[in-house]
Amino acid sequence: MDPVADMFSLINNAIAVSKQQVVIFPYSDFKFSILELFKKQGLVEGVEKKGRLSNKRIILTLKYDEKGRPVFSKIKIVSKQGQRIYKQAKNIKRVKSGHGLAVISSSQGLMTDAEARKKKVGGELICEIW
Repeated sequence: MDPVADMFSLINNAIAVSKQQVVIFPYSDFKFSILELFKKQGLVEGVEKKGRLSNKRIILTLKYDEKGRPVFSKIKIVSKQGQRIYKQAKNIKRVKSGHGLAVISSSQGLMTDAEARKKKVGGELICEIW
């Protein structure tokens, strides 16, 4: 199975049972940069690397509001290993009427759908989160 899809499944399951932290193993720079983008957008509390070499993993601290509800409710993977989805900047749609965001992997790095539309760059649509 796709390692990025596994990571999103872990996060979705952790949110469903209100866990505070998720350990993502094995480590990859791509997974870490997606989670860093989530942190920059205020969707997760913290992201950190732990361990060395083959024992390296990511510790993700999830974010909840004052009533104990998660900040986001679902991550949906769009591009899969067997079917990559690419969009031009003009074809990138808003997620949930602007209440969510999409992660795009472009030639200028990982960015949100709003940034991609602003910079007028397209790329691979990795996931949607709302």
